Amino acid sequence: MATLLLLRHGRSSANTAGVLAGWTPDVHLDDTGREQVKRLSEQLADLPLARIVSSPLERCQETAAAVAAPHAGLQVETDEDLGECKYGAWTGRKISELAKEPLWRTVQDHPAGAVFPPSEDFESESLAGMHARAVAAVRRLDAEIEAQHGNQAVWCAVSHGDVIKAILADALGLHLDQFQRIMTGPASLSVVRYTPNRPFVVRVNDQARDVADLMPTKQESSGDATPGGSTGVAEESDQDTATTGSDSAGKAAGHDTVATGSTGSSAVDVAD
Repeated sequence: MATLLLLRHGRSSANTAGVLAGWTPDVHLDDTGREQVKRLSEQLADLPLARIVSSPLERCQETAAAVAAPHAGLQVETDEDLGECKYGAWTGRKISELAKEPLWRTVQDHPAGAVFPPSEDFESESLAGMHARAVAAVRRLDAEIEAQHGNQAVWCAVSHGDVIKAILADALGLHLDQFQRIMTGPASLSVVRYTPNRPFVVRVNDQARDVADLMPTKQESSGDATPGGSTGVAEESDQDTATTGSDSAGKAAGHDTVATGSTGSSAVDVAD
């Protein structure tokens, strides 16, 4: 089974401004975001990455380019299905304003029913539509990469907070209505391994740990989980290790998560 590294882009100028960027053009990493992805690139430098596929949006492209840089000959590919949720008329607005909209409660409490309002300037979609396209994209790409590079392949998908949360919810067997329980900070690493039987979620929202356990091994996994839990022995590391990383993204106002994940701001949990 191939290993999928889900990377959220580093902190962006929209994150610090408290704005829901969505598909707004020319939203780039800020100084902190560039520093974050530099560390991420160093963290992943020794992994034999087969491919790196990114959302077309600049903040993800910049993150992907930094991660690809230490890997000679590795080119960043683009897949629109990894792009941000299409927030329509919510795009470019302050999170503090959006939190007063009636739709905000649907996004928080029943995201499977959330449909973003249309706009003349930006496309809109439902969270369920975003979830379907993103999950289909990573499963398609994972199957392609395993067929091309073998079942020990390691590859990266660089995307956005809500998109990664939706992919993780699917891998965890959660209904989309539960995906707001998942946190993915800027420049965070989450890891999924798809098997014929089930996906294994290996890491979530990891922002600091060593990645030696993600190196390919010669042992093939049956796709079965280890009763009693993984032993921690290297050759069993691809069985069912599930590790939740620290959340350095700061505290959200109240108990709501922002439409597109945490920003790394210590003051407020602002959108992607």
